[in-house]
Amino acid sequence: MPRSALPPLPPPAHLRAWLDDAVLRADRARFLNDLSRRSLGIGRLLLLWAVAAVFVLGWAFVGMAWMALERHEMFSYVHGLIYAVLGVGVLIPAAFWLARGIRQDRQVRQLLYAWVESDPDPVADARLRAPGMSLVWLLSSLALGGAGLWVAFAAAVSARPDPTAYGEIAYTMGTGQIMWITGLLGLAKAVTHYRWAVRAFRPKH
Repeated sequence: MPRSALPPLPPPAHLRAWLDDAVLRADRARFLNDLSRRSLGIGRLLLLWAVAAVFVLGWAFVGMAWMALERHEMFSYVHGLIYAVLGVGVLIPAAFWLARGIRQDRQVRQLLYAWVESDPDPVADARLRAPGMSLVWLLSSLALGGAGLWVAFAAAVSARPDPTAYGEIAYTMGTGQIMWITGLLGLAKAVTHYRWAVRAFRPKH
């Protein structure tokens, strides 16, 4: 299986009886390890932040375009158009990467749940709770989201009725919003994983 390809769905219950149990368990352990890394690994967190950084870069170009247009000079209009094109050229791929990442996260989560439920092994699956990584996602996302809210509100509070400052204010507030939205996405992932782990690994009576 290619490294970038997702694992398959577990075989149906009526087929598992015909498969080698040792091979099936080895595949299950390998697939769960891969899915857990894809879902809650540190690389996934850094990838989310990298996409957010690309959004910030694209928004910076939009802010520069706005600020250039505020000068109302011939060359500033040309510069503003160039910055606007660059901004759109960065934001569109960033939006595509974000949508693709969200879609893949949903697929990974569904596969992870399916493989865990296919042949429960409480001892071997205990590591899938990943409380440490959940806490990393939770705390880092709270910090990023809080910083984003502070940046956005600080820009709004410090705003003055100056027509030449609208571009700078929009850039700062937009950057803050990108930060707190990224924090919300990470927080949602941490909470979703925690709720699943509580249900999936609750002792059966």
